[in-house]
Amino acid sequence: MITDIVQAFIAFLEKMNNAEDALDPNIVGDAVEDILRLSNVARLKITYYENEKFEGTDNRVTYYVYDKAGFDDEKLFDRRITAANGLVVYEFDHVMGAEPWSERIRDRLSLLTSMLYVFNSRQMLKQVADRFGYFDDAGYHNLRFFITQLSRLSRIRGLSGLVAAHFNLRNFQAINNQVGRKNGDTIMRGFVDGLEECADCEIPVSRIGGDNFIMAFETDKIDKVIKYLSGTVVSFGDGYGESVQVSASAGLYIIDDDFVLVEPSDLLDKVMPTSMIAKNSGRDSIMFYSDELVERKKHNATIQHLLPEAMEKEEFQVYYQPKIDIITNKLAGAEALCRWLHDGRLVPPMEFIPILEKNTDICKLDFYMIDHVCRDIRKWLDEGKKVVKVSVNLSRKHMLDVDLVKHVMEIIDRHNVPHELIEVELTETTTDVEFTDLKRVVGGLQQRGISASVDDFGTGYSSLNLIKEVPWNVIKIDKSIVPVDSDDERSPRSVMFKYVVAMAKEMGLECIAEGVETEAQVGVLKRNGCDLAQGFFFDRPLPKPEFEKRLDGNN
Repeated sequence: MITDIVQAFIAFLEKMNNAEDALDPNIVGDAVEDILRLSNVARLKITYYENEKFEGTDNRVTYYVYDKAGFDDEKLFDRRITAANGLVVYEFDHVMGAEPWSERIRDRLSLLTSMLYVFNSRQMLKQVADRFGYFDDAGYHNLRFFITQLSRLSRIRGLSGLVAAHFNLRNFQAINNQVGRKNGDTIMRGFVDGLEECADCEIPVSRIGGDNFIMAFETDKIDKVIKYLSGTVVSFGDGYGESVQVSASAGLYIIDDDFVLVEPSDLLDKVMPTSMIAKNSGRDSIMFYSDELVERKKHNATIQHLLPEAMEKEEFQVYYQPKIDIITNKLAGAEALCRWLHDGRLVPPMEFIPILEKNTDICKLDFYMIDHVCRDIRKWLDEGKKVVKVSVNLSRKHMLDVDLVKHVMEIIDRHNVPHELIEVELTETTTDVEFTDLKRVVGGLQQRGISASVDDFGTGYSSLNLIKEVPWNVIKIDKSIVPVDSDDERSPRSVMFKYVVAMAKEMGLECIAEGVETEAQVGVLKRNGCDLAQGFFFDRPLPKPEFEKRLDGNN
């Protein structure tokens, strides 16, 4: 009998030492079976509490790891406090009708409890470590978890047939502002849980930070995942009576058959830049990794690298597009536009402006342009020319600069340019924070005698608040709502144009139409009282020497 018990304990130790999960009730039950059978134990119940204070509540996990026979009222309890202040309760039930437990058997069961507790505690500590190591503060799997699972999968089965995806929730700050942080957390969790269920993820969705996530799933789920990321309704609130549409921008990489994971960055370097491109593209919010995207990334990096030297060499040149008073047909102003002469080629703005807009590089170029415009105006004034007001564009990125007005005025005043000869063009904003900053900037410029215009009015989600709350001087109506020759007076575009002009004039704002290309459009402007225009019908953007001739002819 003693030999049987010794062998049972030896077998128990071997099984528990080799167990991947020392809390798994099936593993524990198999390991203790012989000891409990030889000790007249009918049932062993183990209850885990995350914290001792929860004892006696429903906040627990209970396993019957051994349940082989009927039992009577004889019991043995043992409570153990874990290092993490958790609690484990072991409850042994005696086999009905069997000989009562002797002190030797009770000591044996106490020894078994101590040994089980060692294995259980070790596993619980591992889980705590995993929780801190593989989860973030909000309970999402983190990047370390994703990388660990990625490496494990790569060793076990390879990664072929999987899709890796990095995604960012779109406009989630606006959702938080609308519904509150608590509901925002519920919405994010609901979206992620739904995505995991939809994708049947090979590696669960892991959060990299903020509203950025990464995941891996089988290729046959691509269509479902794309549909889900493109827009899904998520419920929230008390009783989940409210709902909101949530969508994401994402970069996806279909893992090639010959892909070999040497470093986790081998995969991350494909999906994360692709996701960033998708986020900033303004068109396709979900994109797949491709060699073309890699080349585009290299091109973008090249442009950003060339910027400082190009500015130092003054490769960026100011072109002036005239603004015309259509009643007198005289030059009434001009817009300063940037052109880049590099290696003998005039680089179109669309090849470099959007790239510089991705960060604050565009701000450096804007200040360069203001400086060169002021230089030109000072030169023309000194030559006795009749100078018209020139407008310069400022990127929305400048809204981050709390001293923007000061920086602009330092350039203008350094060249001793009369303030009434400079106009600053700013585009519509998309967030409450930017809107507040926009009002501050426009108001600050006006206090110093610099007029401000809202550029491309009508291209975005134009709000009446934009012109009600911000003290503009000028509205520039985008060509998208300037009627074309095929529009009659009742067309939506004609009606919109008519009332935007009427509203602007009623508010005392100057109104200019962009993109005017035909004589018929000029007639529409005249009939609706829009007296200023700019477009190819009058002039294309002109190099400085040609524009100076226009100035001379305007005297």
